[in-house]
Amino acid sequence: MPDINGDALITNDNQGTVQQYCLTQIRHFLDGEGRLKSYPAKHKMQVFALFYLASKFELDKNYTEKEVNQILNSWHTFEDWAMLRRDLFEKRFLWRDPKGKEYRLEECQPTLSSFGFE
Repeated sequence: MPDINGDALITNDNQGTVQQYCLTQIRHFLDGEGRLKSYPAKHKMQVFALFYLASKFELDKNYTEKEVNQILNSWHTFEDWAMLRRDLFEKRFLWRDPKGKEYRLEECQPTLSSFGFE
């Protein structure tokens, strides 16, 4: 069973706090195993969900598209890993090589303020 509190990504001094805050904001979208049951309709909640999903990836590790899909499939139940992968890339949580063969966490992760949230 996944540990919804155990994998917080730490990329700077307050990133763990941001991850915990986002987790509390989306808790109603999570099942008992910590998987997203649905993708929130509101943009702000979507961003919180992306912070949560980004925390499931390891810093400085390269992933194939298949591995990214497997991780995302482990953390959501609505079977739209492609949308989640695309949103993580478009919102700059994940870097993707130009050929789309390799992914990794962006070295400089977005912040809440980069989305206009305080």
